[in-house]
Amino acid sequence: MNILANMNPQQAEAVQYTEGPLLILAGAGSGKTRVLTHRIAYLIEEKQVAPYHIMAITFTNKAAQEMRERVDQIVEFGSESIWVSTFHSSCVRILRRFIDRIGYENNFTIYDSDDQKTLMKAVIKKMQLDPKMYKERSLLSAISSAKNEMITPDQFEKNAGMDWAKKRIAGVYHEYQAELKKNNALDFDDLLTLTVELFLKCPDVLEYYQDKFQYLMVDEYQDTNTVQFKFVSLLASKYRNLCVVGDDDQSIYKFRGANIGNILGFEKVFADAKVIKLEQNYRSSQNILNAANEVISNNKGRKRKKLWTENEEGAKIDFRQFQNGFEEAEYVAGEISKLVRSQSAHYGDCAILYRTNAQSRLFEEKLMLANIPYKIVGGVNFYARKEIKDLLAYLKTVDNAMDDIAVQRIINVPRRGIGATTISRVLLHAQEQEINFYDALLEAREIPGLGRGSARIEPFTNYIQRLRQEAEYYSVRELLDHIIEDTGYVRDLEAEDTDEARARIENIDEFITKVVTYEEETEDASLSGFLQEVALVADIDSVEEGSDYVLLMTLHSAKGLEFPYVYLTGMEDGIFPSYMTITGDDPDELEEERRLCYVGITRAKKHLTMTSAQQRMIRGETQYNKVSRFVKEIPRELVELGRSSGDSPLRGGGTYDRSALFGGALQEKSSYQQPKFTPRQFTVNKADKLEYEVGDTVRHIKFGAGVVIAIVDGGKDYEVTVDFDQAGRKKMFASFAKLKKIG
Repeated sequence: MNILANMNPQQAEAVQYTEGPLLILAGAGSGKTRVLTHRIAYLIEEKQVAPYHIMAITFTNKAAQEMRERVDQIVEFGSESIWVSTFHSSCVRILRRFIDRIGYENNFTIYDSDDQKTLMKAVIKKMQLDPKMYKERSLLSAISSAKNEMITPDQFEKNAGMDWAKKRIAGVYHEYQAELKKNNALDFDDLLTLTVELFLKCPDVLEYYQDKFQYLMVDEYQDTNTVQFKFVSLLASKYRNLCVVGDDDQSIYKFRGANIGNILGFEKVFADAKVIKLEQNYRSSQNILNAANEVISNNKGRKRKKLWTENEEGAKIDFRQFQNGFEEAEYVAGEISKLVRSQSAHYGDCAILYRTNAQSRLFEEKLMLANIPYKIVGGVNFYARKEIKDLLAYLKTVDNAMDDIAVQRIINVPRRGIGATTISRVLLHAQEQEINFYDALLEAREIPGLGRGSARIEPFTNYIQRLRQEAEYYSVRELLDHIIEDTGYVRDLEAEDTDEARARIENIDEFITKVVTYEEETEDASLSGFLQEVALVADIDSVEEGSDYVLLMTLHSAKGLEFPYVYLTGMEDGIFPSYMTITGDDPDELEEERRLCYVGITRAKKHLTMTSAQQRMIRGETQYNKVSRFVKEIPRELVELGRSSGDSPLRGGGTYDRSALFGGALQEKSSYQQPKFTPRQFTVNKADKLEYEVGDTVRHIKFGAGVVIAIVDGGKDYEVTVDFDQAGRKKMFASFAKLKKIG
């Protein structure tokens, strides 16, 4: 076969350059996997390299499997001898053979995340630490970050200096590693760190694998962390036939430890490296690529390249700004329905992308109402997420304590020490007396054999009884605020201080927004009515399963995928890029957000729609955001700000001032004439006097403790400025902030 057939000149050059270090800068949709697989075939068939001298590494099992299948198709003989695997799989194979050289048994166990949490709980207990202050997830996250940077427990302790908190984490790190070693167990990070340790301590082992893998290829190189770079550089240091493929413009996993410096500094480590740029895109229209090129060109920390295509010029980028998030979601759902009705596309051709999982809620609801099948990728249906189900279970218990499932879900949320044996005895009592579970809890003192278990149940039932009384005169929002505050749900998540915990807090904020929206829209709002509305929306059983559905996902989840029609939503400063990124001191954070936008734009093959809202409700409070700076970085000639064709008018006949978008805030010339939803304004109940003054310490349900530094009487409400210990300085209206004085 002709291995170089149907390849462009740059792809062919990358395939044929086999000796010495090679950096392939592969732009989005430029056929990098094809280059890698054909390069392997070229090595075997044209350069007569033995298959067992070749190693190809990627990040996911799926990517490794895809590469393996393609290699098998191209290479007819000996392909099974090629190592095509993930970093972790490769390291396991090496350690299974040689880990006894560094003090472990070869039959070591690999701990998954649940095993790690169990072990960390035992470490916390052994060290007599307060589990409320030292969360296992937070500690595991800190240890994982250290391992990714090849920082040992001793180095961690030394780096801590006089920082008492970090010294305590160093102690936990020491004990955690000691317990792993005692159990002859490794966590996933150890697979890499111990392989590097093995190579450094046993030069003969390193040389064995250097001779074995004389040709080394690494995919998605921009996502490598420090220890992965060390692993690769050690293996390649003898023969130096290292080929790395990646795109610095798609480096979006810094939060997982990815170090973009590995790809940007490749030529510093390998001074004689050849660099080949793959800039021809086979996926998107030229207008989409032009938009992506213009946005990413604003980053300073990047290798210069410019995507182009032989595909058609295509439609302009369709940008729409709406009054609020409801209209945004309604528009997207309507456009998808229109595409399918006109037979221009299938549901499966469409993807809705957003910055955070919490943003999915409105789109889920609108798609459900429009009877559009959908699936969430890399996430869970909004109302099926643990934190939302927990809070809903509290509200259901308050509204209807006969809901045994809801009561059992929250009886130990937060932990109350009510064990499985106690619950089993209560359930048995309920069955014998033919009463529901909650009523049985109220009779805990009368249940034989319950003993001290009844003393733990009573505070729970007392709390639920108090909430049921408060529900008679509290709004749903006020009731939910009390539950979040009393249970410490958000405080516990803040204490974890992990990406997962922060995402859960964002989901809770969105749930609060749902509650506030319901109360604004509903004349006779009630807890029962709210739960009924949520139940109807959350009933995803009616969504027809199959391959033809709209995909909803975060931008991180979308990497590596492509769709004919992409809706890039929430394009506002404060949402994307996030408020923390804009106000932070690290310019690299903003560049990573811009790379994420670049990834989103380049997912589109045929048509890209970008949307934003002038006002958006976050945690039940209306925020006014400017159009995202990333939208403004797209030249005006590439953007359609409102189609003039009669078959697809702007909703309600509105148009936009094209020049205003690129000179500042986008202004609407004429408002929507007949919107389906017109939100009522907040009714502000200004207090006669605040319970706190300047200088007082107060607590906010999300931001925690802080000191009041200014109070301004704004007429309709007081504007309060608070300097929070963790969240920094915030301005807020007193009626919505609900600050509580401490002490």
